Amino acid sequence: MTATRRISLALLVALTPALAQAAERITSREGFLSAVEGRTLSRTGISLSVLPDGRITGSALGASVSGSWDWQSGWFCRKLAWGSREWARDCQLVQIEGDRIIFTAGKGAGDQAVLTIR
Repeated sequence: MTATRRISLALLVALTPALAQAAERITSREGFLSAVEGRTLSRTGISLSVLPDGRITGSALGASVSGSWDWQSGWFCRKLAWGSREWARDCQLVQIEGDRIIFTAGKGAGDQAVLTIR
């Protein structure tokens, strides 16, 4: 067996548990809050709280983040501001995978943001 094949096989074995765990879609406000209430959503340079009263607070790369959210027909809908930049309301697909939460813009058809739940 060549060195390249051994490395490929080792990577496949190492990644198998991660591939076996499928992301679970969150379809309700209650399910969403049970995953995030009282916790911080983070990744390098970003720390957010999504509060039960419909507010989003936190910081990203040294600037404050604020916004609002609600749940509409199975979608997480949010409006955000970061520093002087604002994003329009967008309804997103939300999935949980272990300690990660995945938001996919445009009702699942757009860009993804993956954050760790802490």
